[in-house]
Amino acid sequence: MNNERIVLLSPFLIIGVNLGTAYLFGQIIGKWAFIPMILFGWILWLFFIFRYGGQVSINNWLKKPNGKFWWGILALFIGLIPLLLFIFHSETLSNWTIWLPWIILALVNPWIEEFYWRGLLLDNAKNWSNWTAVLYSSILFAINHAAFGINSDINSGYAVVISTLIMGIVWGFVYLKSKSLWWAILSHFMVDFFNLSVAAFMDLWDKGAW
Repeated sequence: MNNERIVLLSPFLIIGVNLGTAYLFGQIIGKWAFIPMILFGWILWLFFIFRYGGQVSINNWLKKPNGKFWWGILALFIGLIPLLLFIFHSETLSNWTIWLPWIILALVNPWIEEFYWRGLLLDNAKNWSNWTAVLYSSILFAINHAAFGINSDINSGYAVVISTLIMGIVWGFVYLKSKSLWWAILSHFMVDFFNLSVAAFMDLWDKGAW
C-alpha cells in the first residue's frame, strides 16, 4: 500500500479509535472522556502529519495566502458563526477546570486538525477533483466529531454533523484556493474559542437554549 493510500484511509482508523475511546472512557469518567479522545486524536494526527507530510509540507501549508481575499473573508465569517453561543453562555467559564482546557484546546487544536484534515488529506487527494477531495475530507471530519456526542448531549444530533460538514467544505476550498492553511487555522480557532468547546463537552447549558 503506497503512502497516498495510507493517508487517505487513515481517517477510518482515527474515527474508530475516537469512537472506542469515547465509549470506553465514557464508562469510566463520563463527560470528561473528551480529554483522552482529544489527546489520542492529536497523537494520531501528529503521527500521520510528520510521517507522511513532514516539515516541508508544514512549511508549504503556512505560506502566505494567495488568491482572492474574499476566501479569507468567507473563512472569518464561518469562524463567527458560534459567537452567540459565547455571548449567551460565557458564564460557564467561571471555573478554571473549564476555562483552562478550553483555552489550551482553542490554541492547539486548530493547527493539528487543519494540518491533517485539510493539509495532509487534500494534498494526498490531489489527483481527485476538488469537490470529490473536499467532500471526502469534510464528511469524515464531520463523522469524527460525531464521536463527541456519545457522552455529550450538546454535541449529539444532526446539527453538529451538518455544521462541521459545512465548516470542513469551506475550509477545504479556502485551502485549495489560497494555497495556505492560515485562513482555515484562524477560522477554526474562532470556532473552537466561541463555541465554548469544553463547556459544551460537559453539557453546562441546556442544548435548546441560546
